[in-house]
Amino acid sequence: MKATAIFSAAFALSLIVAPALVLADGGGGGGGGGTNADCPRGEVWDQRSGRCVKQGSALPDKVLRDYAYALAKAERYDEALDTLNLLRDPNTAEALNYRGYATRKLGRVDEGIGYYLQSVAKDPHYAQVREYLGEAYVIKGNTTAAEAQLDAIKGICGTGCEQYKHLAEAIANPAKL
Repeated sequence: MKATAIFSAAFALSLIVAPALVLADGGGGGGGGGTNADCPRGEVWDQRSGRCVKQGSALPDKVLRDYAYALAKAERYDEALDTLNLLRDPNTAEALNYRGYATRKLGRVDEGIGYYLQSVAKDPHYAQVREYLGEAYVIKGNTTAAEAQLDAIKGICGTGCEQYKHLAEAIANPAKL
């Protein structure tokens, strides 16, 4: 009970202090996405407080999803999956995409494709999942399926978006995956 009261007080204080820290840092518009994959295992970056906090379901799903993605991009795939396991709603297009990404990067490509397909079913206009799904198809040697994802991305954001460029590069140079 005492620990809960301390955590609640610390969390409330962080909500008061965080805006001042953001303003002191020039507004936080540096384009870094507001995540930090440098937290130790068992902690996640809380953008509101501007520091690492203990992992727990008390954090909003968006904070957990963003941190899981940052962990995955930092090649900390098991930790990313552990963080995704804390989500109250693990069946969003983003969460399924990030789970697919981390799973694929761990070498479980078919399992990753399953998560990607669930994500696409939830949001067919989500370009990032189509990029990652296409990359998984490239890894499997299915260029036709990868090119179908490239066409879908073209319909979503054109040929100038980063998802289109990344997948086109992966199709052209599969060894880079």
